[in-house]
Amino acid sequence: MSGHSKWHSIKHKKGAADAKRGKLFTQHAKMIVLAAQQGGGDPDMNPSLRSAIDRAKMDNVPNNNIERAVKKGSGELKDGNVISETTYEGYGPGGTAIFVEVVTDNKNRCVASVRHIFTKHGGNLGANGCVAWMFEKKGVIILNTEGMDMEEVEMAVIESGADDMSVEGGTMEIFTAYQDLMEVKKALETAGMKVESADISYIPKDTVKVDDPSTAKKILKLMDALEEDEDVSNVSSNFDIPEEILEEVA
Repeated sequence: MSGHSKWHSIKHKKGAADAKRGKLFTQHAKMIVLAAQQGGGDPDMNPSLRSAIDRAKMDNVPNNNIERAVKKGSGELKDGNVISETTYEGYGPGGTAIFVEVVTDNKNRCVASVRHIFTKHGGNLGANGCVAWMFEKKGVIILNTEGMDMEEVEMAVIESGADDMSVEGGTMEIFTAYQDLMEVKKALETAGMKVESADISYIPKDTVKVDDPSTAKKILKLMDALEEDEDVSNVSSNFDIPEEILEEVA
C-alpha cells in the first residue's frame, strides 16, 4: 500500500483514553443518526446503518445509545437537529496534507473551529479539492497478531478479500475497498483472527518524510487538536515520521 497510514497506527498505539470515550460515543451516535437519516432506520435494509452500528459495537457503545441514535435518525425521536457530513482540507507544518472528516449539526461553528485549529498550530485551511486527490478512501482493519502463526494470518487475510497488508510489531494493518470493510472483517473473525478495530479512512497515496523533530511535534499537536474537536470524526495526513523521532517527541 503506497502511503501507509502513519496517523492511524499512532492513534492505535496511543489507545482510546477514557477522557475521549465520551466523544467517541458521540461520534458513533452521529454516524448512526446520519445513516438512518439517509437510508431509513432498518439496518437490514440500510447497509450504511448496519456498518455504522457494527463499528459502534466494536467500540463498546451501549445498545441504548445505538437504539436512541437510530430513532433520532429515522425521525421516531424529534430533537430538531439535522446531522450532516462534510470534509475540510488543508496543509500542516512541513508541507504535509491534511484531510478532515466531520459530522456536525452546525456547519458554521464547525468550519470556524477547524480553521482556528489549523491557524493556531501552524497550518492553513485550504479550498475543497486542494489535497483530496492525494488520498484514497479505504477500509482499515487492525489485527492483533501476537503469538500467532504469521503464515496462517497472511493466508486468512488473502482469503478474506483484502487488498493489502502491512506488519509492525505485534499488529497487522489490513486495507480493503471501503465498501468491503465489514465483509472482510467478518471473514477474518470467522477465520479466528483477533480484530481490534475496523474503520473507513482516507489513506495517502504518497507520503512526506518529516525528519525534523520540531516539525514532527507541531504536526502531531495539530492532528491531536483536530481529533479533539467535537465535530471531527476522522483526520488523515500524508506525513511519515521515523520511529526514532516519534519516540523523541512523544
